[in-house]
Amino acid sequence: MAGSTLPLRALGRMLRKHRVCAGKSQLAAGLHIEISPQTLGRMEDGQKIKISTVQIASLLDFYGIGDPSAERSEVLGLWDEVKQEIRSAKRSGSSAGWWRAYSDQYAYHFDQYLSLEATARRITIFHLALIPGLLQHPNYRRAMIRIADPGLSAVDVERRLELAARRQAMLAERSDTLSMKCLLSEAVLGHKPGGRTVMAEQARYLVDLAGRPNISLQVVPLDAGDHLGLVVQSFTLLEFPPLPSRNLTEPPVVYVEGYEGALYLEHGSVIDRHRRAIAGIEQVALSESDTRQLFSRVAEECEA
Repeated sequence: MAGSTLPLRALGRMLRKHRVCAGKSQLAAGLHIEISPQTLGRMEDGQKIKISTVQIASLLDFYGIGDPSAERSEVLGLWDEVKQEIRSAKRSGSSAGWWRAYSDQYAYHFDQYLSLEATARRITIFHLALIPGLLQHPNYRRAMIRIADPGLSAVDVERRLELAARRQAMLAERSDTLSMKCLLSEAVLGHKPGGRTVMAEQARYLVDLAGRPNISLQVVPLDAGDHLGLVVQSFTLLEFPPLPSRNLTEPPVVYVEGYEGALYLEHGSVIDRHRRAIAGIEQVALSESDTRQLFSRVAEECEA
């Protein structure tokens, strides 16, 4: 897809590997090409920065990557692909990512998540307290915005609702390339932001969403017994398609959001632990059919 961040992430991961193997610090490498270590770190994390081909080549020299060599050709070939993606995105008018138009409406750490979400092929979510943003009814979302920032202007509230709606539209438009599994603690249905009427709308909305072919919803009953969901925080596991042009597979990312920031976790052992958590939670969760029935009962109870 135009503007995909996958080549950029692959490039950053490759450059980090070469830097570590060469025994160079981010500070030393950044000074060598006259950028800050923080900027170099962002590039290694797969984020877009201003950097030239000459600087990339200079980094490779600094890391002892010979010219010519297979390793150098691989990095520079990937860099060419990154530039092609950037040019393609500019032509399509999406060079900054559509979500950047709403950058004044979300925390700085969420920008990276949105870029990952836009290229993911599978998203698995576990939530303990609230309906995830991709599944929120507009009135439920409106209530959450008011709780988080009661002084927000009506204009900014609407812009945040627009951002949520565009993310949800992406989920619908990419039904053939993106799937989502959502595991919700039953406690999520007990919290009623905006009141019972809003929760009834939300529950009906979940019933509708559960009927989509690329969405799987399951509730974990409060009396489910012991499972790993009791000891892990809410999290999102994002998995990505391969990069066919380079025969590379992008590693998954676990996203954990907190009140003051977020974590992006990629280490293999961390991914494995969260996969085990997902498997354990699935074992005690209601079936998709029983989950839909539960959503319907919650809606009826809130409407009574």
